[in-house]
Amino acid sequence: MTRTLARLLPLVFFATFLAACSNDMQELEQYIAEVKSRKSAAIEPIPQIKQFDAFVYLPGDRRDPFIQVEARNDRLAESGLRPDMRRPREPLEEFPMDALRMLGMVTAQDHRYALIKAPDGVVHRVAMGDHLGQNYGEVVRITESEVGLKEIVPDGFGGWVERPAKLALPD
Repeated sequence: MTRTLARLLPLVFFATFLAACSNDMQELEQYIAEVKSRKSAAIEPIPQIKQFDAFVYLPGDRRDPFIQVEARNDRLAESGLRPDMRRPREPLEEFPMDALRMLGMVTAQDHRYALIKAPDGVVHRVAMGDHLGQNYGEVVRITESEVGLKEIVPDGFGGWVERPAKLALPD
């Protein structure tokens, strides 16, 4: 009995599968007719590829762009402009300049000091020659309204350049 049932089960499954595939395609034929009756839109033509214009580089008095500029790097290395990496870092050098706030200026024993608040909430007393900011900024001027700095930043060619910066008292 189980053998007969085992033989009949695949036949019943196959017959059911074939019955599901009927010839009633009226809905499909209707959809195809509707799609074919739609008006077609004009398709834009493919854009023409622009002709490549070759450029001939005539160096003249300009440098060769494929040769590294070692002379410039040597000149910068000879100038000696670079930050002192051996000096101990000061507490305000761990913060970027835009995170520091000047609170004011005090004078004590003929010396001017700027009061600078760090993002961690600590107020520091800064004198001439002290360093702050992440670009090796050295304090060169302290006035009642701002602290003037001299920063040393990379120039992008392996050397360093000096640029002025300031930290002003907020309005």
